[in-house]
Amino acid sequence: MTLTVKDTKGNSQGELEVKFPLIEDGKGTQAVHDVVVAYQAAQRMGTACTKTMGEVAGSGKKPWRQKGTGRARAGSFASPLWRGGGVTFGPKPRDFSKKVSRKTKQLALRKALTERLRAGDIVVLDDLKLESAKTKEFTGVLTALELKGTALFVSQATDKNLTLASRNVPNVALTTGDSLNTYDVLRPDKLIFTRAAFDQLQTRLVKE
Repeated sequence: MTLTVKDTKGNSQGELEVKFPLIEDGKGTQAVHDVVVAYQAAQRMGTACTKTMGEVAGSGKKPWRQKGTGRARAGSFASPLWRGGGVTFGPKPRDFSKKVSRKTKQLALRKALTERLRAGDIVVLDDLKLESAKTKEFTGVLTALELKGTALFVSQATDKNLTLASRNVPNVALTTGDSLNTYDVLRPDKLIFTRAAFDQLQTRLVKE
């Protein structure tokens, strides 16, 4: 498969060959699911915490005597039945992360890229260098490429002008070729790579 390389004005600048092996239909779907679930689970803080009956501050004094008051028996102010008491089976800090093998991650990334390539959702730019950090210059690129909806720009390395120019533009995100993951590939409507970033990604996939 080959991709048309464009400049920031939308003009053709040649073609780029896809070197990593594409995934056949029906293969890798479960890997994508496992990797996305693991990614989203890893984003959870897991810091929710409630106090049990034994952790609630207060004395251990019995509220009132066992018999003779006409009220229900009570042994502690920290009872879960009472306001301000402990919580029964409440959440405690925990780690939600899930382990996924390296081969599963590689298969999932290749599967996700294969589907986006076949759908025509990947655009490759010859280069993406902004002369200034002005948002107007960046939005001009979006207009020239006729991008609508959400977009993820993938560059070879972090670019200060690109970061500053795009940070106020809604539905646009930035990343680099060496940190791109399966979730990043699936989320936006369009993926815009620089030629160097796409080559960087291909080298990474072939190496793995």
